[in-house]
Amino acid sequence: MVSHERTEPTEPPTDAERFAASVRGKTNARGLVIVNTGEGKGKTTAAFGIAMRASGRGIRVGVIQYIKPETANYGARRAARRLGIRVAGSGDGWTWSSKDLDGSASLAQHGWEMAKAWMAEGELDVLVLDEFTYPLIYGWVELEAVIGWLRDQKPEMLHVVITGRDAPPALIAFADLVTEMRVVKHPFEEQGVRA
Repeated sequence: MVSHERTEPTEPPTDAERFAASVRGKTNARGLVIVNTGEGKGKTTAAFGIAMRASGRGIRVGVIQYIKPETANYGARRAARRLGIRVAGSGDGWTWSSKDLDGSASLAQHGWEMAKAWMAEGELDVLVLDEFTYPLIYGWVELEAVIGWLRDQKPEMLHVVITGRDAPPALIAFADLVTEMRVVKHPFEEQGVRA
């Protein structure tokens, strides 16, 4: 039987279509180490955005916050828990004003041990280590040990998101994706408007 349907001439593929075809099948799927750093606002917000989008897709997510105490009940934490995101705090508030720096260091070390345990369980697909750059900067958690553990023991498909100002250069070099937030204008600094 002969078909009498008209066929339209096909257009040559676009550059984007050629690029997509060239990488199809070549992707190296693996979990990424993502760092959100810089002086600007939005580091934690971006990390929680990843967590919430992932949770919305049925992906298993955990968050450990290194400045906020376990008893903190902030809006982002409440929303995350409603979505079934596992959240823990391992800090004592504004660490830079702590009256017990040894206690702050101990909490940070506990948080890193908790993070390693959560990763080793294999029950998560995304783990946010919020404000984790501070324990690294202060030397409370050894940077090279963290990088070594992530390199050698992190589950292959686990995404780890690390936030905080002043990410150490070695962490930036190790990470797969680094975003630096910078201040352009801030209502508190410019107008005295509180958060």
